[in-house]
Amino acid sequence: MAGDCGTPGMDHIGITIPDLDEASHFLANSLGAIPIYDNISREEGPFQGPEAERKLDLEPGTSLITMRMMKLGNGPGLELFEMRGPRQSRAARPSDFGLQHFSAYVDDIEEAAMRFQKAGGELITGPNEMLGLEKGKGSAWIYGRTPWGTVVELITSPSPELYEKQTPLRHWKPVDR
Repeated sequence: MAGDCGTPGMDHIGITIPDLDEASHFLANSLGAIPIYDNISREEGPFQGPEAERKLDLEPGTSLITMRMMKLGNGPGLELFEMRGPRQSRAARPSDFGLQHFSAYVDDIEEAAMRFQKAGGELITGPNEMLGLEKGKGSAWIYGRTPWGTVVELITSPSPELYEKQTPLRHWKPVDR
């Protein structure tokens, strides 16, 4: 089958954040994310030094303080990394190379935007009508920025999109609940 290379789906997205507890609180309040486990806890002490720098491709002198996997609905996990380093940068903007945002599917985009702001996020734009072949009745998106700078797209597409007339392939949508 075309596109089948033994990869049945996306497992998780990793995000470096300045404070694990604050980020977890924000993601829980804005998107309903739930902690699954802490892979590295504060009590264990940081993962640092040449081994950490080699294995994680860290800037020399960087310490991985703690790490948490969170569940967001039935999509991929969000793996949060609290790190301290000598030269950390702001989160990437959508115009920068690399991972520029993650998207969370929401049932009610207005309610989701309100929760996002109430939790401490900033709305950048929207709600916006979907563009091009992603247009569909009620389909919309909003860009927002977390308190630490990561861009999140809130998206809803409750009806068929135009691209669905051109191909039998589909991008991810929640299964009927």
